[in-house]
Amino acid sequence: MPIGTPFHPRTSELCTSLFYKDWAGYYTVCSYDTCHEREYYALRNAAGLIDVSPLFKYEVYGKDAAAFLSRVMVKDINKLKVGRCTYLCWCDDHGKVLDDGTVSRLDDTYFRITAAEPTFSWLMRQSRRFDVTIEDSTDKIGTLSLQGPNSRDILKNVGDTDLDGLRYFGLTNAKLDGVDVIISRTGYTGDLGYEVWVEREQALNVYDAIMAGGRDHRIQPVGLDAMDVTRIEAGYIMNGVDYFSSNTCLIESRKSTPYEIGLGWTVDLDRDPFIGQDALKAEKANGSVWASVGLVYDWPAFERLFDEFGLPPQLPGGAWRSPIPVYNKKGLQVGQATSGAWSAILKDNLALATVKSAYAKPGTILQIEVTVEFERRRVPAIVTKTPFFDPPRKKA
Repeated sequence: MPIGTPFHPRTSELCTSLFYKDWAGYYTVCSYDTCHEREYYALRNAAGLIDVSPLFKYEVYGKDAAAFLSRVMVKDINKLKVGRCTYLCWCDDHGKVLDDGTVSRLDDTYFRITAAEPTFSWLMRQSRRFDVTIEDSTDKIGTLSLQGPNSRDILKNVGDTDLDGLRYFGLTNAKLDGVDVIISRTGYTGDLGYEVWVEREQALNVYDAIMAGGRDHRIQPVGLDAMDVTRIEAGYIMNGVDYFSSNTCLIESRKSTPYEIGLGWTVDLDRDPFIGQDALKAEKANGSVWASVGLVYDWPAFERLFDEFGLPPQLPGGAWRSPIPVYNKKGLQVGQATSGAWSAILKDNLALATVKSAYAKPGTILQIEVTVEFERRRVPAIVTKTPFFDPPRKKA
C-alpha cells in the first residue's frame, strides 16, 4: 500500500475530501475539497502549495558526472552552469523516449535528476565506464511546488535569499525559517512558481513556514487535479498519458521520439556521442511521422451538437486522460487527443494531441470525436501552438 510523503502529516490533516491517489507508491492528494475549483483559482490568481515529493530524484556526482549525463541525456550537460536547471528527455538506442525530467547542477561535479519513472537501474547500467556515483534520494528529500502570481512574495516573507534576481530555471541555496533548502524557479503549472527541496527531517518545518508566510497572500494547499488542468493550459506533456516510455511499450507504434512529442528543442545533435544520437540525426534529416500539437475546440459547434439532443454542453469536471480520435476533413483518422481540460481562465476547451506531421500546422482545422447520448459525433478543433496560457510573469 502507499506510504506518506515527508509532508503527509500536514497534507492529511488538510485533506477534508479524503480524495487520494497512489503516485509512485506515495499517498498524494487529488483535491483537498470535494472539487478542485478553489485550488485551480489559487494557482492562477494567488498561490498554491503542492506536494510533489513522489517525483523520482537521483543524485549524480563525481569527476565524470557531467560527461556521464551528457552521454545519457539528449542535451549537452557539460554546458549547464552551476545554479541552473534544465528540462530534457532521455532515449534508448533507437532514439525513442524513455522519460522526461530535469537536471540541476548543484556544484561543478554534483547534479540532481528528477524523473517520472524509476530510472536508477538504467542510470547504473550506463555508468559503468564513468567515475561517477549515483544515489536514489527520492525518499530522503521532500519537494514542494509553490505556484502562482503571489509565490515570490510568500517565499520572500519566510526566506533570506534574493528571489528577485533568480532567473527562470535558476536555483539557489536558501534558508526558510532557518532551515537549509534549495529553491528552484521551476514548476508544472506554466506560471510564476518555485520548487523547494528540503531534507526529510526538516520537511514539516518548511511546510508550516510557507503556509504561515502565505496566509496574507491567499495561499491554498493544492492537489494533483488542479495542477493537471494548469499543466494542460501550459502545454506540458505527461509520461504515460501523452506519450509512453519505450520501456513499457509492447508494440513499436506506441513509442515516440523527442521530435514527435514536441521535445525536439531539447536535443543537442551535433556533439560528442550520446544514446540515440544516430537515430535522431536520421529523423531530423528525413522528417518525423508524428507531431505534438494543441487543439482548441470550436465552441459554437460544440454547443450546437449538444443542442441537437436538447442538452446544454457537457464537460468533464476536471482534466481528462482518455485518448480520443482526431480526424481530417475527409474523415480519416490522423491522430489522437491524449489529454485535455476546460480552461476557466481562457474560456476554451483545450486538448493536447499527437497528429501526423502533415496536419500539425497552426490554424489547421481537424475534427475531434465527441460522444453525446451514446452517439459518436465530431466537432471541429483548431490546431494551436502551445502553451495556451503563457503569462509574462512566468519568466519575468
